[in-house]
Amino acid sequence: MKLDGFGLFVNDMAKMIRFYRDVLGFEIKEGDDTSNVYLVKDGTLFLLYGRNDFEKMTSRKYEYIKGLNGHFEIALYVDTFEEVDEEYQKAVEKGAVSVLAPETEPWGQRTCYIADPEGNLIEIGSFGKPFER
Repeated sequence: MKLDGFGLFVNDMAKMIRFYRDVLGFEIKEGDDTSNVYLVKDGTLFLLYGRNDFEKMTSRKYEYIKGLNGHFEIALYVDTFEEVDEEYQKAVEKGAVSVLAPETEPWGQRTCYIADPEGNLIEIGSFGKPFER
């Protein structure tokens, strides 16, 4: 098996689309009035799926965390420490919730955290060099 992408189950599809498109620059494949949205960021597939639609499809109810979600993070990488600060500032100015202002960690990474409108954590970080796989 290969990892194809990842997704979030969301309450407010239009608000979440606007955030990931307008604040973080994800490319969107559909309009904001659909229940299953495909976004792409640097070649990685990212899905938004309506919680109610998923519950109908699976005939189950699920528990959802309210507020900041400490179960996972979405990690975004930039090449320089300066870009961490710039991207953080731009995201906060566009409406992202600040969780942790940029700081340089003891292991040499400059990192910060923001949250999307439904409380999912997003890290923006750099080791001060271009990304390597």
